Amino acid sequence: MVKKYIDCQLILAGGTASDDPEGIAVYEEVMARARADADIHILLLPQNDIEVNALQRASDIIMQKSIKEGFGLTVSEALWKGKPVIAGHTGGIPLQIKHKYSGLLCRSVEGAAFALKQLLNSPEYGRKLGENGREHVRNNFLITRHLRHYLILFISLFHQGDVMYL
Repeated sequence: MVKKYIDCQLILAGGTASDDPEGIAVYEEVMARARADADIHILLLPQNDIEVNALQRASDIIMQKSIKEGFGLTVSEALWKGKPVIAGHTGGIPLQIKHKYSGLLCRSVEGAAFALKQLLNSPEYGRKLGENGREHVRNNFLITRHLRHYLILFISLFHQGDVMYL
């Protein structure tokens, strides 16, 4: 849908899951459909953490168009790298992305294509989403946030007053 308007490439990267009995069939169907387009690259990465990290850093936009998802670690990883992220509005993803502030959420394939065209046509907006996304991860999902909250809790247990200044 996007390629009709903008010259771009798509890399689909990931691994297989042992708890996904339909995974191989879906992979084969995607491979068959992608053969017709030289700008679609499919990477099956069994040990994928280093490769996915490199791909995320080299990409202009990260897309995680899940239909079902818990806490999508891929989303937070991409946000931490300061990349604009387009993701499905499902499961734990809306906890990670604040729509139009730290990324773009979509509910359909057409919505994802629209968001992708928007970011490809407006790289400055994508850069701002990436900056906001990185800050959102810093404030909400790093261990330092948990440590800060524990320290505040411990201090408050020993504090003798209604107001505590930090």
